[in-house]
Amino acid sequence: MSCKKWWIPHRIDVIFARMEIASLILARQVAQLGSFAAVARAGDVDPSSVSRAVASVEAQAGIRLFNRSTRSLSLTAEGAAYLERIGPALDEIAAAGEAAARVRSTPKGLVRLTASVAFGCECLVPLLPELREALPDVELDLVLTDQRVDLAEQGIDLAIRLAASPQGDLISSKLRATRYMVCASPDYVASHAPVASPADLREHACLRYTLPGLRAAWWFKSKDGSVQEVPVRGPISISNPLALRAAVREGMGPGLLTDWLVADDLANGRLVQLLPEFQATASEFETGAWLLYPSRSQLPRKTRAVMDFLKARLGQSASGGL
Repeated sequence: MSCKKWWIPHRIDVIFARMEIASLILARQVAQLGSFAAVARAGDVDPSSVSRAVASVEAQAGIRLFNRSTRSLSLTAEGAAYLERIGPALDEIAAAGEAAARVRSTPKGLVRLTASVAFGCECLVPLLPELREALPDVELDLVLTDQRVDLAEQGIDLAIRLAASPQGDLISSKLRATRYMVCASPDYVASHAPVASPADLREHACLRYTLPGLRAAWWFKSKDGSVQEVPVRGPISISNPLALRAAVREGMGPGLLTDWLVADDLANGRLVQLLPEFQATASEFETGAWLLYPSRSQLPRKTRAVMDFLKARLGQSASGGL
């Protein structure tokens, strides 16, 4: 019996240049599973699409891969030789895809994150060891400034802003709610007139924040929702929250401080909260820490990974409801 020769290209790149890799993969799956229907069920696709893919491979290769009948499907000799020849190349493509998926699943690269000096020192710097362990291939450039930087101009990937609500056209995601409270040192409380109501603060030299609009008065909301404004005075105003907290710790007077800045001090007794039954503020009662970034549709995986880390460690559920 004469041996019929069939065409098998010697260069694999010629094969892949002529047809879609997906069709080649489907053809090999048909050979492995023994039917178009089995491949269709495995891939949750229409059997006709599998048939068309195989027909496309046969047309491009110029050979018949399978003997078909109403009851059976079997490889032709040409088909068996053809699929055996291209098998290693398909395996390499699959391995490359898995490697690429692993790279995609491992966040990698530089992320520039900006925040205020106080929030960065108090909330972000203590998390750096844990972040390095969780995201070992991410480089973090932490830009701490109290200036409102332009993210695009400065090449910033992610910003944390403290505000009642985010302003501008950046995409925002609330990291956590924040609230303010009047605090003083235990020594100050012991040596000065008691503060039983917001109005009592009129008799105290309060430590005030320098920003315009935050120096002249503090606002208080009671449990029944009523709001009162209390003028505050004092010889010292400070522009930095960390320095303001330090002055309060030194017993120089009551100060209005945010929860994330005094949580540890209240827990260890270094500071005492005055008027805990009231909500306090110098501007808005509903404030928060917001994650801001330039674009949702083009958010790199490395930036998303840093965001998810910050939400897990600093988000509302992680903060114990502060």
